[in-house]
Amino acid sequence: MDNATGRATETIDPREAAHFGALAADWWDPDGSSAMLHKLNPVRLAFIRAAIDSHFGSDSRALRPLSGKRALDAGCGAGLLCEPLARLGAQVTGVDAAPENIAAAKGHADAMGLPIDYRQGELGMLGLSGFDLVCSLEVIEHVTDKAAFMRNLSDALAFDGLMILSCPNRTPASRLLLVEAAERLGKVPRGTHDWSQFVTPEELAELVAGAGLVPGAPKGISWSPTQGLHLSDDLSLNYIVTARKA
Repeated sequence: MDNATGRATETIDPREAAHFGALAADWWDPDGSSAMLHKLNPVRLAFIRAAIDSHFGSDSRALRPLSGKRALDAGCGAGLLCEPLARLGAQVTGVDAAPENIAAAKGHADAMGLPIDYRQGELGMLGLSGFDLVCSLEVIEHVTDKAAFMRNLSDALAFDGLMILSCPNRTPASRLLLVEAAERLGKVPRGTHDWSQFVTPEELAELVAGAGLVPGAPKGISWSPTQGLHLSDDLSLNYIVTARKA
C-alpha cells in the first residue's frame, strides 16, 4: 500500500504478463513451453503436502487435508497448482496478471469439473484476505516491487495461516543452468528469466520479515541425472520455503 495515496502499489510488470500470456495456449501441454513446470510441480507438491500436514495437523494419509479451508495461488498461470489444491479439498482462488492465463485456467478447470475462482489483476487491488493457505511459486522474481508484493501476500493470509513461496536463487549455478543452458536447449522459452531478479534465501527472508512474517527453513529444489528434480539441502538452483504471521 502506498501510504501517501492509500492505494495499492502496482507490482505487475506488463512485459512479464505479456510474455507468460503468450504461452497460455499450451500451458497444460506437458511437452510444451511449460514442460519444466510440469516436471517441477510434483516436487513442489510434495513439499506443500508435508507443510500442510505439519502446519494444520492433518493426517498424511488423508485425501482432502484442505477440506473446509481457503487457498490462494498468487501468480497462478493457467492453474497447474490451483487444480491439485482443489483436489486436496480447498476452496481455491487463483490470481494472475495475464488475462490469457486466466482464460486458459478457467477453461481447463471447467473441463475437469473443478470450481476454482480465477481472477485477473493486481493482487493488492482485489481485496483478498483470510486465506488459510497462500502460495506464490516462481513469481516474486517477475514482479516490479518485491516488498509490496510480499505485503500483499501477507495481507491475504489469515492470522493462523500458512504461506509457501518458491524462487530461483541468484547464484552462478542458477545463471548457468536455469537461464543460459535451459533457454539455449529450449527447456524454457527465451526471455522467461532475468537472472538479476532472482532472490537469494537471505533476501527473501528479509522481504518476509518486512511483511510481518516469520520464514521457515528453506528446502532446495535440485537436479541430478539420476534423480531429476528433487528436494534437497542444496539451495543453489531453486528453493521453497514456508512462512507464517509473526
